[in-house]
Amino acid sequence: MDLYEHQARELFEEHGILVPRAEVTDSPKEARGIARRLGGRAVVKAQVKTGGRGKAGGVKLAADPAAAELTARQILGMDIKGHTVRKVMLAQPVDIEDEFYVSYVLDRAAGHFLAIASAEGGMDIEEVAASRPDAVARIPVDPAEGVTSAKAAEIAEAAGLPPQTVDVLVRLWEVLTREDALLVEVNPLVRTAQGRILALDGKVTLDDNARFRQERWGEKDAPHDDPLEAAAAARGLNYVKLDGEVGVIGNGAGLVMSTLDVVAGCGARPANFLDIGGGASARIMADGLSVVLSDPAVKSVLVNVFGGITACDAVAEGIVQALESVRLTKPLVVRLDGNNAVRGRAVLDDRAHPLVHQATTMDGAARRAARLATAD
Repeated sequence: MDLYEHQARELFEEHGILVPRAEVTDSPKEARGIARRLGGRAVVKAQVKTGGRGKAGGVKLAADPAAAELTARQILGMDIKGHTVRKVMLAQPVDIEDEFYVSYVLDRAAGHFLAIASAEGGMDIEEVAASRPDAVARIPVDPAEGVTSAKAAEIAEAAGLPPQTVDVLVRLWEVLTREDALLVEVNPLVRTAQGRILALDGKVTLDDNARFRQERWGEKDAPHDDPLEAAAAARGLNYVKLDGEVGVIGNGAGLVMSTLDVVAGCGARPANFLDIGGGASARIMADGLSVVLSDPAVKSVLVNVFGGITACDAVAEGIVQALESVRLTKPLVVRLDGNNAVRGRAVLDDRAHPLVHQATTMDGAARRAARLATAD
């Protein structure tokens, strides 16, 4: 369960992390009044659960209350990566001297949390991580020990952060552990000209299994910002829209996450996360394919299944039956491994659909899906 930025900021404030003054509205007229209360100038920020808002034009500085009203009017209703902007947050501008990046994320495969930090935060952090990975520190955190002041100092030193960030790192860990979070991210965490450390942005993902403890966010019956996510939720599918061209379907969250990484390593971008769980009936496969293929950005689909309790031949039968009800318009690459994999591959061979390709390894399947998605 992702929180909006203004909700993440609320959590930060509750745990003693400084944030600029801000208010949220869905009214351009009210935005004018908020800007006036903030001193005139205001940063108007789209409230959607996706990254890249700044580059998409969803974050702008308004010089005065009238400009704040006009800017809010322009941003409200915008589509940012499939998310419609229904609210904006107006924040007091800050005199920034340095920008940093800090986050804690659950590393399921390693069985611990990971602190990720860099002295080069801001909108281009993805480019920094890709081009100069040594500029981004990745420090394992033992869940049993947590982030003490000593551990926070270790993280800050490894990332080249100033000593003033140590207290913030400790408090962010408290947000993670006390609020049932799987991810806590601040980009940017800034040092002002006056030497204060403030969180200018915030991203928090809460554990869905803890929804019963997080009812105050009102997410239980809230509509999804993304129509594909809403369609998937209506079908009981665990789907997250991403910004890419290769649709990904797998059984098990860990396998799907690994598949996303391998696709990215092959030079393509994953278009979604879709975990069909332990069962892959014809109906589940049909629903999954229908949702993934509904994304106009998808150029190919990769199904990566490791047969366990659900055998691969049953998965293959599900795919074959799904193809009877779903019109396949994009190449579908299938990798089956594990229980009854050989039999499952034979089922797909017998069907001989012209757009269905098979691969025996995850790397091979990802390479083929990436090649099919990027071919002109």
